[in-house]
Amino acid sequence: MTNNLIIGILAAGKGTRMNSNIPKVLHTINGMTLIERVIQTAEKLKPTKIIIIVGFKKELIQKELKNYKVEYAIQKNQRGTGHAVKQCASKIINFSGNILILSGDVPLITKETLEILVDAHIKNKSVASLISAKVNNPKGYGRIKRDNNNHFLSIVEDKDATKKEQKINEINSGIYIFDTQSLFSNLLLIGNDNSQNEYYLGDVFKFIDNKKISIIKINNYYEIAGINNKDQLKKLND
Repeated sequence: MTNNLIIGILAAGKGTRMNSNIPKVLHTINGMTLIERVIQTAEKLKPTKIIIIVGFKKELIQKELKNYKVEYAIQKNQRGTGHAVKQCASKIINFSGNILILSGDVPLITKETLEILVDAHIKNKSVASLISAKVNNPKGYGRIKRDNNNHFLSIVEDKDATKKEQKINEINSGIYIFDTQSLFSNLLLIGNDNSQNEYYLGDVFKFIDNKKISIIKINNYYEIAGINNKDQLKKLND
């Protein structure tokens, strides 16, 4: 697609709901780890580089991925997705293109959907763009708030949502693309005043002009479904 693109893949979390001693992204679907599926899709976009953000038992992930051409950023303490992405800063000094952020536990996202996101972001000259979807049961996902004109307002995490906001059924996929320089300057502005005391990557959108934000709403929710527990993993392996 473009060599003016860096891809960052979030893979630092422990995944406590998996009840496992290995990082969540090393669980497998039909014999292939979740993180490998995401990397192989990322490679199809032909980015300048792929950065894997690791933390919990990082050595296991690095060993598993020894045959892939990737770089690593280390999140020593898991303090949220915004904090995780900030660890990439030294890897992209002077880079003036876009950075696509993927999640290592969202293995079904396709090259075609990511191309739609990247193309729209570039065509619209956006500063930040994301993928969303409408679902029947949005519990556990961040919600996309819109104004009366259907324009993007903000992202509200599930644990911080009011009862009214919990009824919103348009969810945030956690898949974003940003102008790199804008992202890292705005990451300095986000705080952790929330129920989890974490730095949410989605909070960056608070500091970006809504006119420079694009939302790609997809119909196939399963593409952006995260694997958070063994039941969800089992369904994909059946």
